[in-house]
Amino acid sequence: MECDRLVKRYLECGAFKGRGIAVFTSGGDSQGMNAAVRSCVRMAIYLGCKVYFIREGYQGMVDGGDNIVEAQWASVSGIIHKGGTVIGSARCMEFKERPGRLKAAKNLIKNGISNLVIIGGDGSLTGANLFRQEWSSLLDELSSKGEITADQKMKFNHLNIVGLVGSIDNDFCGTDMTIGTDSALHRIVEAVDATTSTAFSHQRVFIIEVMGRHCGYLALISAICCEADYMFVPEEPPPDNWPELLCATLIQARNAGQRQNTIILSEGAIDRQGNPITGEMVKKVIVDAVELDTRVTVLGHIQRGGNPSAFDRILGCRMGAEAVIALMEAKPDADPVVVSLEGNQAVMLPLMKCVEKTKAVGQAMADKNWQMAIDLRGKSFARSLETYKLLNRYTHDASVRNDDHRIGVMHVGAPACGMNACVRAFVRLCLHRGNTVFGIHDGVDGLIAGQFQEMNWTDVSGWVSEGGALLGTKRTIPTEKIGKVVERLKEYKINGLLLIGGFEAFMTSLILTKARSEYPELNIPILVIPSTISNNVPGTELSLGSDTALNEITEICDRIRQSAQGTKRRVFIIETMGGYCGYLATLAGLAGGADAAYIFEEKFSIKDLEKDVYHMASKMAEGVQRGLILRNEKCNDNYNSDFMYRLYSEEGKGVFTARVNILGHMQQGGAPSPFDRSLGTKLGIQAAKWFQKPLAATDNKDTSCVLGLIKREYTFTPIIDLEEQTVFPLRLPKAQWWLKLRPLLRILAQHDSVYEEEGIYMPVDLPTNTGAFKEFLEEEDRIRKKRMSVVAFDAQAQAALQRQ
Repeated sequence: MECDRLVKRYLECGAFKGRGIAVFTSGGDSQGMNAAVRSCVRMAIYLGCKVYFIREGYQGMVDGGDNIVEAQWASVSGIIHKGGTVIGSARCMEFKERPGRLKAAKNLIKNGISNLVIIGGDGSLTGANLFRQEWSSLLDELSSKGEITADQKMKFNHLNIVGLVGSIDNDFCGTDMTIGTDSALHRIVEAVDATTSTAFSHQRVFIIEVMGRHCGYLALISAICCEADYMFVPEEPPPDNWPELLCATLIQARNAGQRQNTIILSEGAIDRQGNPITGEMVKKVIVDAVELDTRVTVLGHIQRGGNPSAFDRILGCRMGAEAVIALMEAKPDADPVVVSLEGNQAVMLPLMKCVEKTKAVGQAMADKNWQMAIDLRGKSFARSLETYKLLNRYTHDASVRNDDHRIGVMHVGAPACGMNACVRAFVRLCLHRGNTVFGIHDGVDGLIAGQFQEMNWTDVSGWVSEGGALLGTKRTIPTEKIGKVVERLKEYKINGLLLIGGFEAFMTSLILTKARSEYPELNIPILVIPSTISNNVPGTELSLGSDTALNEITEICDRIRQSAQGTKRRVFIIETMGGYCGYLATLAGLAGGADAAYIFEEKFSIKDLEKDVYHMASKMAEGVQRGLILRNEKCNDNYNSDFMYRLYSEEGKGVFTARVNILGHMQQGGAPSPFDRSLGTKLGIQAAKWFQKPLAATDNKDTSCVLGLIKREYTFTPIIDLEEQTVFPLRLPKAQWWLKLRPLLRILAQHDSVYEEEGIYMPVDLPTNTGAFKEFLEEEDRIRKKRMSVVAFDAQAQAALQRQ
């Protein structure tokens, strides 16, 4: 968050004291709304404001009475994991007329409210802007009728509004993702995965209709995530001869040996004349022309249901907090803003400009200007559409082949979901461009053993939905085996190498790059795609597999806490993976509503633990039934999970009991999340494109890069440049963007803390010079276990430990 100075300034001067803020949800519900409501309430209370729920959306604002209630800290306990909206939402025709808005204004002033956080779609946000524009005239009318006093009119003469976009369609221009979209994709992908098995058994075609009345985002991304054979979206209607093209695609797939087919259809799909394309229409075309057994499945409101994904919970938490800050910062008569997501940053954009751009998309489609509609949707939508088109083939022209372009692809490190999607996309685009691709099994060990497989188009069919690493992977790095690696690369005439993996893949690339002076055969393009649940590879903000792991941890935390339903008060201490990187513990803690999350990057002492224990006891005394503590596996060698369990058990006697859970390799398993499937596919495409330039060049082929996702852009950072940005003994990048979310986690857990400067904190005693790389290679096993900083115990803590 970019609000630390603002928060501290207002805390010091007390300027927020008594400010009335109301939060409400309007329009269709979406998963993640409750996380946003919870964050708004707790951030407002933290800043000393009075905060209110407006139940049932605009209808509750018009009706007033019990629909507008003051919210307390405990009012939003236990809601972050729930779908929908606990404060209700409703359509309100009365608010669309001035008399209805007059009632709403009176009810707000009666409760001392002049700041609104609205969570809804573009229609709800547009209505809020109209309300703000009329505010002065509404107050004049109420004052003239004697329904409000002159003091009230003066005190509440300005209405400030901040919007959060809650919509599963992701149809709002100005933000990368709207609250609820990721969860809806989870529901769709789960449903399509479930239909695939029955379709395979009976050789059927399944037509899956997804939501998206005016936006094809859900259909597009789910088509990528599920390897759909055909797709219909409103932004790009199919050609007029689409029935022939569709049937030809299905016949081609069956001739290639495929037993089932999936077609994704957006509910707003149209043809080039603007006529609707329905599931039954598509079914009739297939049955009549191809005579394949075909079923239509309309997912409907299933997509709105279920628990929110980890991404939507975190998004709701961040946007809710930012909305409150934006209200406090707003000047009188300031134009309303909407909190948006750009990459990993929350930003404020003018509300009505975003609404106007959103409406422009609809106008472009009405005018049949399809390219403009795609451009207005944004770069991400256009890139996803291009990705689907590139991969939506079943064969390639084998005659288009360049035997001089022979690329090896392999995994190095632990398995992570999304690896297989990346390999599939890479292999298919490379084959389409005439390259020869060798899959190298079992990492560096397999390379040395000569486990090379020339990859064909059908070899990677169905890989997108598979977890793990189908090529096989190991953690071995070629420290003492470079000569053998070179022999195999020379034997198979490999002139390009793609490494998909974690920190070991980064290390392998760096080792091979540094060995080029001794081995000229290594003067080939080498590319690393970070893929690890730990998200600890330099050169990217997000690694493949980390989103799936977050969802696994979040779901497990939900189940663990639910297991204590009906029992006495209990605190769960959960250990996550990640090595020395606290990404999983921090983000899962935010998504799961944890009371604390201990990580290596943020030092803590026995005094901090003691304070957190007492804090937990006080919350339990106030009625909280369950507590959640997350601990990164290497946050502290001495304060391990067993120590924390014993500490909480001892100090909680008579108040709560404690349980410990070490999640282990469950975090690496499961089916890949939609985000990891989509990201893996796009990274594979970008990698295949990248290789074409150095392979075609006559010189300068010795490039080595890390392909990362930074601020919404795919970046290729030279591996040598990243050496200075890495703490090798700890396998950590020096800069980690997610550390700035740490204060928000503590504030939402009701800790007595204030925002600190949002710098990137790393302990000062960590080795940062290039010599650490050599030391790491020489003593890898020993240094991996070595603790680089020791927490100093005071006498009181020493005595406490002896008593244990």
